[in-house]
Amino acid sequence: MTSTVSLLFGVHAHQPAGNFPSVVDEAHEKSYGPFLRVVHRYPEFRFAAHFSGWLLEYLLERFPEDMALLREMVERGQVELFGGGDMEPVLASIPYRDRVGQVNALSKRLEEAFGQRPGGAWLTERVWEATVVPALADADIEYVTVDDYHFVCAGRDLAELTGYFSTEEDTRRLDLFPISEQLRYRIPFAPAVETVRYLESLAVEGREVAGIYFDDIEKFGIWPETYDWVYGKRWLEDFIEAVLASNTVHPCHFGEFRAQQATRGVVYLPTTSYIEMGEWTLPAHRADDLAELVAQQKGQGQYERFKPFLRGGIWRNFLSRYPEANWMHKRMLSLSDRVAALEPAARTPGIVDRLYRAQANDGYWHGLFGGIYLPHLRRAIWNAIVGLERDLDRLSPRSDVVVQDLDFDGCDEVFLHTAHLQAVVRNDADAALCELSSYDLSHNFADTLTRRREHYYRNLARRDEHASQHGGIASAHDRVAFRHEIRPEDTVSDDRLRSCFLDSVVDEGEELHPCYARVPGTDAEFAAGLSHGHVTKTYALDGNRLRAAYVIELTHASEFRVQLNLAMPSCDGFLGRISRNGVVAGGFGEPMDHGSPAELLLEDGVLGGHVSVRAQPAARMTSAPLHTVSQSEAGFEKIMQALTTNLAWSLPVGRTRIDVELRFGTAAQT
Repeated sequence: MTSTVSLLFGVHAHQPAGNFPSVVDEAHEKSYGPFLRVVHRYPEFRFAAHFSGWLLEYLLERFPEDMALLREMVERGQVELFGGGDMEPVLASIPYRDRVGQVNALSKRLEEAFGQRPGGAWLTERVWEATVVPALADADIEYVTVDDYHFVCAGRDLAELTGYFSTEEDTRRLDLFPISEQLRYRIPFAPAVETVRYLESLAVEGREVAGIYFDDIEKFGIWPETYDWVYGKRWLEDFIEAVLASNTVHPCHFGEFRAQQATRGVVYLPTTSYIEMGEWTLPAHRADDLAELVAQQKGQGQYERFKPFLRGGIWRNFLSRYPEANWMHKRMLSLSDRVAALEPAARTPGIVDRLYRAQANDGYWHGLFGGIYLPHLRRAIWNAIVGLERDLDRLSPRSDVVVQDLDFDGCDEVFLHTAHLQAVVRNDADAALCELSSYDLSHNFADTLTRRREHYYRNLARRDEHASQHGGIASAHDRVAFRHEIRPEDTVSDDRLRSCFLDSVVDEGEELHPCYARVPGTDAEFAAGLSHGHVTKTYALDGNRLRAAYVIELTHASEFRVQLNLAMPSCDGFLGRISRNGVVAGGFGEPMDHGSPAELLLEDGVLGGHVSVRAQPAARMTSAPLHTVSQSEAGFEKIMQALTTNLAWSLPVGRTRIDVELRFGTAAQT
């Protein structure tokens, strides 16, 4: 019997809902378009493709010619379409009902646009939990792709991972294809001929085996150095031609292989994702420990043997690591419950669409990819959350004040809201706002990010290092590059969660943080004792205005400070400006001392709205951009997260009342 290798080749295309059009257009110019145009010339090269729903909608509208090529390839049997969650959620992180709904929504898109309903699905970030099986099966998905690493962690040997396996959960069956890590690191980084030679080496006499690859299409043109390598130097053409010329390797669809071959048996996989994710999801000091252990094992030549036991954390750890992600997630879950409680006729397509957009994975996590550090991706989630809540309140009004521990952090949150605003106070020692949402603007002004140490900061001493394992170009996983100059002071961690209305008292040169406790029997009143006095803070909403009233009693003179961290979408761009007493002072990206203005007006052209800051008595006001340092496939970068505005008063002995008022409006209301 002739030995053959079925090449199961798949590409995954995704852009976050809310990404900048210029970014998506560039991705199409450098990757999606040229990839489709190249593979279209080779009808015999059969492959699979997954497009997330928002990106697919965008490409169909903006680039119909290239989408017509994809449709033609589907019709002639060259392309197998894969489904998944419509807005690319991590399925394990959303309720069963939304898993089914999201998968069915993308399957419907594909069937309407291309005439093919998928039997296979892409799992976002290959995050596997057995609990997703019933929803996938109930949405008519029969098989998914995960990493071979998932199987190795279950005790399987790499040599046997050349076919598909079966699992079950709650009486539903799902088949699993293990993606080869060796192919993930070779395609498209190793020379094409060498990659095909590796595929040929997988052949087993008398047995049909598969070489399984499914990974980001962005590796074909968007990752650093790849555009010239893949298209300029013809890597993709060389690879396809070498595959088609091989007597051993034959391109095949996943569904076709599954129909022709029997399952390799039952398997139960642990909760995991791809190997790099296990490191990214750990707290920095634990990720350091894991990296040190891995380095030791590699130095001793034992890494491949013990790799299954050197696992990091799971994807959900991001919700523990980042309170900002956890707050978004629990807000989304609570709104999902409210949507599910509606009468079916009230669950309009617009309401469902906002819910699904709020479940998009990108703003909830971070590693080399993932966008919690990218304000516009978090903003897209918050835009959906705030807009959905506005719609739900019109259908089913809530109480004006709600108290609950929504995010399971051990502290109650106090929800205050009007038809225009919602303020959420975390009942901890700071009694600050963890959310400050405008329903008119569909924006959470408290959506910022606390500066914290990240594991990859230890690479800041390395610059522009490139390492290729296979003699081609370097993967983004192997590069250390810098988009911005990063200084040591840029990576200093915050000692408090960034939020709105962070208070401090400066006494004899020492800055003290009032330790608030909620006053019983009131809606949003908090009190703190000081060594030399007492502070009471009360929040109140009126239409589109928020007032924080302080009553401060001191036995000797001190300085009192209030810090506002406000997420302004223009960031340090030219559409953001600060005016004091009606005179433009500058942009959000400039540190400024404003003196003691009657009003500080923050106008944001991207948002299409403004925030007015007033204080009585007048406060000394300063403002400065809040930057964080993060990494992406392009390198280390500094990103503006919020505008930090500090208000300060010199207070005498005795009793003083301070009122800080924020007023929110649209551009038309300026």
